[in-house]
Amino acid sequence: MKPTTLGELRATAWAALAGRSVKAELRDNLMRKLRDRTPIFPGIRGYDESVIPQIVNAILSRHNFILLGLRGQAKTRLLRQLSDLLDEEIPVVEGAELHDDPFAPVSVEGREIVERCGDSTPIAWLPREARYIEKLATPDVTVADIVGDIDPIKAAKLGTRLGDERSVHYGLLPRANRGLFAMNELPDLSGKVQVALFNVMQEGDVQIKGHPIRLPLDIMLVFSANPEDYTARGKIITPLKDRIGSEIRTHYPPTVEEGMAITRQEAWLERGGEVRLPGFVSEMIEEVAFQARDDARVDKHSGVSQRLPISLMEAVVSNAERRALELEESPAYVRASDLYAGLAAVTGKLELEYEGELKGGEAVARDLVRRAVGQVFARRAGQVDTGEVIEYFDADNTLRLPDHVATGALVQVFEAVPGLLDAARELAEGTSAADLAVAAEFVLEGLYARKLVARSEERGFTGVQPESAEAAQAGPRRRWN
Repeated sequence: MKPTTLGELRATAWAALAGRSVKAELRDNLMRKLRDRTPIFPGIRGYDESVIPQIVNAILSRHNFILLGLRGQAKTRLLRQLSDLLDEEIPVVEGAELHDDPFAPVSVEGREIVERCGDSTPIAWLPREARYIEKLATPDVTVADIVGDIDPIKAAKLGTRLGDERSVHYGLLPRANRGLFAMNELPDLSGKVQVALFNVMQEGDVQIKGHPIRLPLDIMLVFSANPEDYTARGKIITPLKDRIGSEIRTHYPPTVEEGMAITRQEAWLERGGEVRLPGFVSEMIEEVAFQARDDARVDKHSGVSQRLPISLMEAVVSNAERRALELEESPAYVRASDLYAGLAAVTGKLELEYEGELKGGEAVARDLVRRAVGQVFARRAGQVDTGEVIEYFDADNTLRLPDHVATGALVQVFEAVPGLLDAARELAEGTSAADLAVAAEFVLEGLYARKLVARSEERGFTGVQPESAEAAQAGPRRRWN
């Protein structure tokens, strides 16, 4: 049974932990996890060799730290998971506003309760979830919001001076005493508010409205910011930067495979019905984000969030789900063409440069999808013989896919194109007719993306028309191998 009074608490192991700081608590629990080989940040992928070791070093060093990275790099998730390194619960003075340590209360209220009640001081238990406070920095945030302000009405009711601690209405920072305080997008804070953080980080106290009110708060401060704001535009004032112990850079997934793992983990794919999502479709979805990050029409300073492939995958699966419901088909087969139906999940996540704005968001997104399809096709079908398929369309033949036909029934349509099903069998991820049809469509979309065949709304897939007399004399393109 947990102690309920200070006297009972003195007889437990908590007495030996009196005066232990939050940073020391995080360090102790982190060291325990490292010894036990327990995952420190479960669900975070791609940072095992880069970001996580740096965060571990910062915690072991008892540093306040900042995560620098573009949007969609799991900065907020990392900060929130720091609370898992706190004790499950800690004892506090019941009735005190600032989560006072029963052995060393910092607030006037907490000290008065302990002095008045002695060993009978009532003890409450604060869970780790309540010890994490997060604030999104915006230009309208004031010093009163973060640190606190003098409350004249409160002072009048208590009959105290304005400089008395009992007249203070505390802000978020003092209320985070004995916990973690996270500030997202730190550069958006005004310079005056950033100055207010100085004493907390270096001297461990706060001053309110120039009054000699000091609180030796026990807090670990963590921040996040966009690196462009942090360095190029210089919105974080130099003295505050100097007081941040560690600066840690986050990044996007370094490989398509790593990105696919993150996207599959985060995307909502459990729809209550069976969905067949081929690996090459997942790869194309992820490749869209990689193409966007390298595209000159997309703003590099803004970045391309990992939320883009996550949202695109959900939209693509939903389009396949909708088609399956309309055709009474089960399971729902996700096809390469579904990527173009998910453009709405792409356009809103791209910050375009001037050239991209001129072309239009939807046109840029469509071009990114086409390039992603072509890139994956080049990787997966480099040794697949598609010469007969290209020659068929070069001979002025066309193929238009019917709209309301079950996926498996498309095999009969694809049989009209020599060599198409043979190429599809090398790429199919199953043995059913629907698996073969999905792979065949991938071949057609890949050839279209590589500009080896053409496609139009009126005629469907066709041969590529020579753009000049010289191109016509060069003869038809032959094989993709």
